[in-house]
Amino acid sequence: MASEVDVPDHLKCPISLQIMSDPVILSSGHTFDRSSIQRWLDAGHRTCPITKLPLSQHSSLIPNHALRSLISNYAPINPLNHSHPHTLISTLTSLSSSPISKLDALRLLTRLSHADSLFRRRLSDSPALLPALLSCLHDASSPALRHRVLSLLLHLSLDDDTKVGLVAEGVLSRIVALLSAPSDCRAVAATLLTSLAVAATLLTSLAVLHVNKATIGAFPRAIHALVSLIREGRPRESKEAATALFALCSFPNNRSRAVECGAVPALLRSADSGLERSVEVIGVLAKCKEGREQMVRFGECVKILARVLRNGSSSGVQYALMALYSLCYHSEESVLESLKNGVLEICEGLLQDDNAKVKMNSSCLIQLLRQHPLAELR
Repeated sequence: MASEVDVPDHLKCPISLQIMSDPVILSSGHTFDRSSIQRWLDAGHRTCPITKLPLSQHSSLIPNHALRSLISNYAPINPLNHSHPHTLISTLTSLSSSPISKLDALRLLTRLSHADSLFRRRLSDSPALLPALLSCLHDASSPALRHRVLSLLLHLSLDDDTKVGLVAEGVLSRIVALLSAPSDCRAVAATLLTSLAVAATLLTSLAVLHVNKATIGAFPRAIHALVSLIREGRPRESKEAATALFALCSFPNNRSRAVECGAVPALLRSADSGLERSVEVIGVLAKCKEGREQMVRFGECVKILARVLRNGSSSGVQYALMALYSLCYHSEESVLESLKNGVLEICEGLLQDDNAKVKMNSSCLIQLLRQHPLAELR
């Protein structure tokens, strides 16, 4: 690990004496960190801090791309950035920072957050960080910048203590806005929503997670945006949206909200197209009355679930069995449809499956279906 004396002098700003995050060249020919030299100029100085010679009236700051590249390669092992994340944050907030310098700062913050949990916590505690990130998310002119911000937020959300803070501090409105508008960020935005709703460790309080799930579920258009993305998004977007919806619907109050937003037909059509993650959500929504009623009204629900039983993975089969059991327990129409579509015979074959849960759920569904008089005629 490099120590402070290991940092080459040419990577340090002559003003702050810290490693530069956004090196720029002054008209005098000397390089400074943008935030430091900008403060010097904003204070009314019209001379070079090193030569003391006068600067031209309209002195410009020219990005030093070569030096920035060297710093980018060196910075991940440099402890100065661990101690001073505000140097990188200031790049995000400075009006004089270029989009490229902001991207570099976000890239470095993400790499450091990923590699060092202590740095991640220190960064999360910075009061200046979230306003800076939200400002970047508002910048509609730079999709790359928005994508980088979401990636950083995703890393920060790995700490469970940070999840509630992110939800409470205005991140939700920007995530929902990104989910609702055509962009290349929708899949990452849905992944971030999932991360905010699930535990990173087994030690996390369930009460804390339920607070986040309840807050996200009640947020205007959050679930609606996920359902729309399942229905209209590209394959990866639909998968990430279904994953987020699954996480949210583990909180019972969100199930009826999802049904009201049209989740059932969107999920069933998606499942019929091969997205098994949608079957998992159907398995959860079948636990509520509103969800079951929508599934019965859809008409093709049992047929689609029977197809999953024949061709799906262990996870897909498990949730299809859960959904079918709930439907058949509460609806004779679903029992008749299940018998018509060969669900009883499929379940008998699944009793030989290697997955213990699949065997158990198959056995329960078999017992339920065999209680119907028509089962004896088959």
